[in-house]
Amino acid sequence: MTNLSKTIDSLGLEYRLVGELPAEITGISVDSRQTKLGHLFAAMPGSNVHGAEFVKFAVRMGASAVLTDAAGYEITQTEGGYDVPFLISDDPRKALSKAAAAWFGEQPETMVAITGTNGKTSVANFTRQIWEELGLAAVNFGTVGVEGAVSAPLSHTTPEPLTLHALLADLAAQGVTHAAMEASSHGLEQRRLDGVRLTAAGFTNLSRDHLDYHDGFEDYFNAKAGLFRRVLPDGATAVINIDDERGAGLAQELDKVLTVGHGDADICIKNTRYRADGLDVLVSYGGANHMVPLDLIGGFQADNVMLAAGLVIACGADASRVFEVLPKLQTVRGRMELVATRGNGAMVFVDFAHTPDALETALQAMRPHVMGRLLVVFGAGGDRDQGKRPLMGEAAVKYADVVYVTDDNPRTESPTEIRAAIMAACPNANEIGDRATAILTAIDALQPGDALLIAGKGHETGQIVGTDVLEFNDAEQASIAVAALEEISR
Repeated sequence: MTNLSKTIDSLGLEYRLVGELPAEITGISVDSRQTKLGHLFAAMPGSNVHGAEFVKFAVRMGASAVLTDAAGYEITQTEGGYDVPFLISDDPRKALSKAAAAWFGEQPETMVAITGTNGKTSVANFTRQIWEELGLAAVNFGTVGVEGAVSAPLSHTTPEPLTLHALLADLAAQGVTHAAMEASSHGLEQRRLDGVRLTAAGFTNLSRDHLDYHDGFEDYFNAKAGLFRRVLPDGATAVINIDDERGAGLAQELDKVLTVGHGDADICIKNTRYRADGLDVLVSYGGANHMVPLDLIGGFQADNVMLAAGLVIACGADASRVFEVLPKLQTVRGRMELVATRGNGAMVFVDFAHTPDALETALQAMRPHVMGRLLVVFGAGGDRDQGKRPLMGEAAVKYADVVYVTDDNPRTESPTEIRAAIMAACPNANEIGDRATAILTAIDALQPGDALLIAGKGHETGQIVGTDVLEFNDAEQASIAVAALEEISR
């Protein structure tokens, strides 16, 4: 996967040197506990503590050089300094990403990244599915781990640079030629993708999320836009959903763009017909119309599919072949996924929607597929943006006929207080704290023609209460509830 040692100069970094470089380094580490003899230790600035605080431990473990910023270097000097060279960078996180890319070397030949508030996982998954239908060895990775030709878990949507580039090198070694990755705002802000060699990048949409981390909505957008302004190489293609206002603005400032949307777009969604079990989409591209039947629920899925198609086309695939294979796409796990059906025909769906906009979009998208009532079970996470809680309640009561407010990863906050913040915006909703009970109650209420959306957790298999992760799976709970209720009704 990589040489046993390399020179620092071979990493191609920009830095100010204090001291004399070692002849070679044997690896790169960001955790002093994992530092080995001859490593370049990367002491990164953090939100709570600077990595320079751990230089003394890394040196004790055998680090032969330290990569940090000016603030980190000053911290080490107040401690008396250390007998190792320092590489001082103005942008140490970017330098770390570049160093990781150079150290591990190999990446899949064709890489795309997708950013936006909603739809990243679906677009990445659909992109991989299209590539596979075209006979290519492909994966997608992000929120749900690595899927496709290789399967593996991931702890972050966008892994930190050393993990990311070790993964990319391993994928390439296993013969994976095409990869679609999700680009989170956190990962972009922290420069984790800056060493990835992209062929194209996609933008889905932008709405309120992660304002507990970013300094306002504009800062959040700028983090996303960094994928195109900083990471995407010159000559690579940006595939942008211009139905989104921010996407339309971003497309105006970029040189090579393939637009997707319902209006004046390169890939234009001209019409959508809703079926109980899917969609029929009329789309035009390059002067030709294509009728695309999709076994997917929700009009926004057409947006996701066409953005994925745009990415594949931008990477060189024949457009006619791409549109030809789109009907074969399957639902992404935990994204508008049909998980159970009552004996009376009422359907139960699970979706990851955990922001006001995502919940609103999911409910609106389901409505044309539902003949009867639309029910929803949802909550809001603890230790996260508190401002979105009443907005979640407003979206639910506006677009659903029956609303159940429950717990969703309360973490270290009071579940009662989180629910109260939601209920303030939808006082007539049903409040049931226990999520399993809420799901059972909602499913029991389903009548012929109804549909239920269980929102917020999607593919997740755990419920975070305090600092513990308790086993919990919305899809599994729904299946159990339906089975139990159908048995009782016999």
